[in-house]
Amino acid sequence: MLVDNTGANDANRAAEIAARSGYGRLLAILASQTRDISGAEDALSEAFASALKSWPSKGIPDNPDAWLLTAARRRIIDAARRSAVHAEATPQLTLMMKGLSVEISSERIPDYRLELMFMCAHPAIDEAIRTPLMLQCVLGIKAEKISRAFLTKPETMSQRLVRAKTKIKDAGIPFKVPDKHEWQSRLEAVLDAIYVAYTVGWDDEKQAGGLVEEAIWLSRLVERSAPQDPEAKGLLALILFSESRRPSRRSSNGEFIQLSLQDTSLWNKQMINEARKLMLAASKNPSLQRYQLEAAIQSVHARRLETGEIDWKAIVDLYGLLLNVSPSLGAQVAHAAAYGEAFGAKEGLEKLESLPKTKLISYTSYWAVKGHLLQKIDRQNEARESLLKAANLATDEATREWLNKKAAIRRA
Repeated sequence: MLVDNTGANDANRAAEIAARSGYGRLLAILASQTRDISGAEDALSEAFASALKSWPSKGIPDNPDAWLLTAARRRIIDAARRSAVHAEATPQLTLMMKGLSVEISSERIPDYRLELMFMCAHPAIDEAIRTPLMLQCVLGIKAEKISRAFLTKPETMSQRLVRAKTKIKDAGIPFKVPDKHEWQSRLEAVLDAIYVAYTVGWDDEKQAGGLVEEAIWLSRLVERSAPQDPEAKGLLALILFSESRRPSRRSSNGEFIQLSLQDTSLWNKQMINEARKLMLAASKNPSLQRYQLEAAIQSVHARRLETGEIDWKAIVDLYGLLLNVSPSLGAQVAHAAAYGEAFGAKEGLEKLESLPKTKLISYTSYWAVKGHLLQKIDRQNEARESLLKAANLATDEATREWLNKKAAIRRA
């Protein structure tokens, strides 16, 4: 006898869509009431599990987010009632959750993600874990993927995240957007989390729709909330410059196309113009910082739309300024790559080889750039080895295939 799995499949899809599109919003609204991120995560996970059991037989609710929040709210209250330690707090918790039930009765559920991000960026939280904490709590990125972005072992990252959540609960860190005098000290971590989320979505096409849209939305929200901050404008400009090229990143067959060979007629001119306006507004502040400089680098690439050429020397200069304010591993590798285009592959390779090797071993871009530069100076065996290492490290399938094909090229 054949079993009709249509209902179960629809329920699975609905739960997956709710998780991808609303996880951060759902967690934020729960955490805003309890100040307990770990408890809210557990309750939300149980709510999703309950949805997968209930929705196939009872039907998908008209408002899945409200259903999930109600289910999670009940689990939080039940957990508090079962705990002797929190027995005295149960009446207060129940009262808070009743207030929450009023909020979720409407179709539009309030969005507290910005408050949650600033909570994660509180000075009491270790500076090194603030951005990863936001990535997991607000955007639902798993610790394993976060660890890859920060070149850290997954188990180490998981332990740090657990400690940070415990700190928030034990220290009673307030759930709110800080006053203006506290805003600046926390903003950098918030911007970093948004950008890492965007790059994770950018690198992984399967997740691009969810993470990329969330990152753009949050970036716009921060820019509107801090209209005078040049870095908020710089980040949004950077994302828009990058996103404007999405239609040209892949061929009709899904093959990866490197930036310098992309068809500029496919670029989104509206996004580019918006990014340029944001950069102009940000330039009124004389202090150049990371995201303004990274946006400036992308604006040079965007000029190819009008000139048909890439000014690699300008890019080298901008990376030099960037390294003064944010000497990240990615910036160092990109600087060496641009140097190789502007002044010769041998010179670029010397820049690349001068970098500390400790974390480069597992860094995809390092091996890709090294292989590209080695090919240019006809050191084919070494080039092939480097490109294959890059391919093995790549998480995006199209990028991996492109690197493998590039490794097979034999230059005359």
